[in-house]
This record gives sequence, structure tokens and C-alpha cells, in this order.
Amino acid sequence: MRRSEFDFYLPPELIAQEPPARRGFSRMMVVEKRTGKVADKTFREITEFLQEGDVIVLNDVKVIPARLKGEKKGTGGKVEILLLKEKDENIWEVLAKGRKLKEGAGIIFPREVEAEVIHDLGARKVVRFKAPFLLRKILQEIGEVPLPPYIKNPTKRSFKKYQTVYARKEGAIAAPTAGFHFTESILKQLQDKGVSIAFLTLYVGAGTFLPIKTDIIEEHRMEEEYFEVSKETSRIINRSKEKGGRVVAVGTTVVRTLETVAENGKVYPVQGKTGIFIIPGYKFKIIDVLLTNFHLPSSTPLLLACAFAGRETILKAYREAVKRKYRFYSFGDAMLII
Repeated sequence: MRRSEFDFYLPPELIAQEPPARRGFSRMMVVEKRTGKVADKTFREITEFLQEGDVIVLNDVKVIPARLKGEKKGTGGKVEILLLKEKDENIWEVLAKGRKLKEGAGIIFPREVEAEVIHDLGARKVVRFKAPFLLRKILQEIGEVPLPPYIKNPTKRSFKKYQTVYARKEGAIAAPTAGFHFTESILKQLQDKGVSIAFLTLYVGAGTFLPIKTDIIEEHRMEEEYFEVSKETSRIINRSKEKGGRVVAVGTTVVRTLETVAENGKVYPVQGKTGIFIIPGYKFKIIDVLLTNFHLPSSTPLLLACAFAGRETILKAYREAVKRKYRFYSFGDAMLII
């Protein structure tokens, strides 16, 4: 398959630049897999499409203030880094913006925090933050939540809303954005209806959002991300499946995690890394319903949605979304595929 097969026209004005005024008030396109029919709904109507015995699976990861702005030691040139992966205590792999950040270069951040580039990997660097502080303990003071680059003029509200209401396990550099629509009230309504709720954790890293650069889709390789699926979550999901309930995955990170740990129609408690790349032709093991947002053209999340519902069904739905002026990307509207 070629990357161009998953392209579509997206007017720039449909890219959501800020979150809705209130959570849960986004629009929601409902797509039927078998027929390809689409319906315009609001997210608050999601309770109508789920039933007693279903289980909703949520990614409870929390985004850390992973973007740090500083200056190059000695020259004062501006430097910006995005923390990608903690390799050891105070040693991180980062994406860096800044001229001539070679091995040995020093960087100064707020509060007199200093770091040194110890490996130059091109756009990526490995940096060592100097003792005696522990970087994780002061990130809230010197870093900021890394909003996606297509949000051009972020506000305080944008940063505040770039978390789910159930986020609790710190460590992600991007949010599981399909979960933004949920409020505590909507979750309670679902529970009152008999829908179970289960949590897993996938620490969203570069693997989730890096673009496909290969012309041939199958040549793309996902970067591995760490995940955790507990015994309790496995028990809830397996019990639901045994009783004929559906597994409702909230977001592509949940899909990728569950499909990594599923076997013979069951989910198993596992901690580890996954680099699973789900594209059309993939045979799903455990997922029955997918709630997701509207994604970038030719992106890995879009390919996953196409794998789940069919390329033509999804691209047709996207054309309708453009026509009906749905909001796209992280702060945009929802799509429920049933």
C-alpha cells in the first residue's frame, strides 16, 4: 500500500485550535462498519450506543511537562528540547531545536538547571542533566505540556485541557486525545447503565505521533512504547467478553495495547513494550467498538481506523466530516465506529 492511498483534503480552518468550551459538548460522528452509514450526534449521546455488559477501556496516562526551553551555554542561542525517553536517572533522549548542539554542548534552563549533550544523534540527542536535582521532581517548574505543533496560539486553557479527567500515571509526552470528551458525569451515566470501565496505561511517546515518511506503508516502523495492563483490567474485559459484551476501545493507544496482549479472545496482564503497527489487512483479536478523533492524512492512527472499519468507509466518512465541518485533531470532534 502507498501512503498516498490514505490522503484526503483537509481545509486548514477545520483544524481545532482550542478545546471546546465544555467537555462532552463536542460533535460525534457515528459510523456503522457494515453499511458505511454515518450519523451526526453529540458526544453526550454516546450512552445511547453502548449497552449493559459492554466495557469501555481507557488509557489513564498523564502528560508530563516535557517541553523545556533554554539557551546554549556560552552563546545564549535559543534551545528547545522535547523529552522522549528516560534512559537512566537524569539522562534523557530528546528531540532538540537549536543550532550546533554537538556532543559536549551545554544547555541552561530556568532555575539554573544545566544539561550536557553526551550523544549527538542528529535531530535527537542524549542529554545528561546535572546533579544534585532530579529532573522529574522539577519538571512542573521548568517545563510545559507539549501541545501539538498545529496548535498555533495556545492559551492557558489549552494547556489545562490537554489531559483527560481520569489521567493519573505520569510519563506521556502526548495525550490519548479520544478521551478528552469524557466527563466524570458521562462516565457515571455509563456505569449506571451497566457499562464497565477498565483502565490500562500506554506511555505515549514518539511512536504514536511520528509521521510516516516511507512511500510504501509496510516499510514504516513504529517506535516502541511502554505499556501496563493489570490483572484487574484483564479480569473486567474477559468477564465482559464471556457474557457477550463488547470491548469499546477509547483511542488508538488503547487498541494497540489490547491487540498486543490479546490471544484466543482474551486479554492477559502484561507489562512491556509494543511497536505494533496496525494497517488494513490486520485481523483484530479483541476490539469490537472504536471511539477515536479525526486524524491527520496518511497518519498511523488513520491507518488503524481504516484497518478497523475499511479504507473506503473511513475515507468516505472523512469526506463527509469535511463537508459537515467537523473539527479535526486533538481538540476536535469524535468518531464512534460500531
